[in-house]
Amino acid sequence: MNQTGYFSHRDCWKHEMGPGHPECPERLDAIEDRLLASGVGDALDRREAPLATVSDLELAHGRMHVAAIRGMTDNLQEQIIAGGPTHAQIDPDTSLNVHTWNAALRAAGAALAATDAVIGGELENAFCSVRPPGHHACRDQAMGFCFFNNVALAARYALERHGLSRVAIIDFDVHHGNGTEDIVAGDPRILMASFYQHPFYPMDWPHRQADNLVNLPVPAYTRGMDVREMIDMLWLPRLEAHKPEMIFISAGFDAHREDDMGQLGLVEQDYVWITTCIKDIARRHAKGRIVSCLEGGYHLGALARSVEAHIRVLADL
Repeated sequence: MNQTGYFSHRDCWKHEMGPGHPECPERLDAIEDRLLASGVGDALDRREAPLATVSDLELAHGRMHVAAIRGMTDNLQEQIIAGGPTHAQIDPDTSLNVHTWNAALRAAGAALAATDAVIGGELENAFCSVRPPGHHACRDQAMGFCFFNNVALAARYALERHGLSRVAIIDFDVHHGNGTEDIVAGDPRILMASFYQHPFYPMDWPHRQADNLVNLPVPAYTRGMDVREMIDMLWLPRLEAHKPEMIFISAGFDAHREDDMGQLGLVEQDYVWITTCIKDIARRHAKGRIVSCLEGGYHLGALARSVEAHIRVLADL
């Protein structure tokens, strides 16, 4: 048995939001190429992501939101047949094509299948190389390149369908995981720990105050050692006290210093350190159970190297 699973699906390549959009299918190509060239891919248990069901999506999203995304896809197909536009716009940054619905179901399905496999003891942990990402998707709103919240869904799935009592969500994307916060704020079973550049996108999002949130807004140009110090002082004691039975990671790599989507200064070794801390907590309290899902990361080289570094820690390579 390989201890680390790797979940993806070719449907995740088919979603795209137009020429030049930073959240592009080439992100997954860059990761695949790096894992192949480094040999890390050979150590992983590769699995195809299934389609999440509508009832799965409704663990974290309102019925009308799910129906709206499906309806936009159906309407778009009719428009294309009539010679209309190939994309439907949700906000200035976010649009869908006819493949987005299936891609989003695969991305969510990867997180849920990984949760099943890890809780079932088939895998110790897993990484989901999927798109579209999820952490800006609120209960009733798609935004910020995100349609359904893969990590929040998986956390709720572990609690509701597998009967776990306590889980943690860790988000190290450069952007605030406002959608995850919207879904989990006030749920004492879920501890959410994050850091993110602030002020930054989403600019006008009201930061929730809830006992289960450990949010660390940091200014632009903060470097990795400063982030590590804050994690050590503020995340880790709360995670130890919570004793999560499983940990979910919103793994965004756009806080890397080479990624011009943000202005933070992390490098690969910072992601190694953060992942090692998470893994230590998981081994103490959660039988090592971790499911990590790709979020941001838009400089293809930095993204690929950072994902490799993250997976090396998960897989003890």
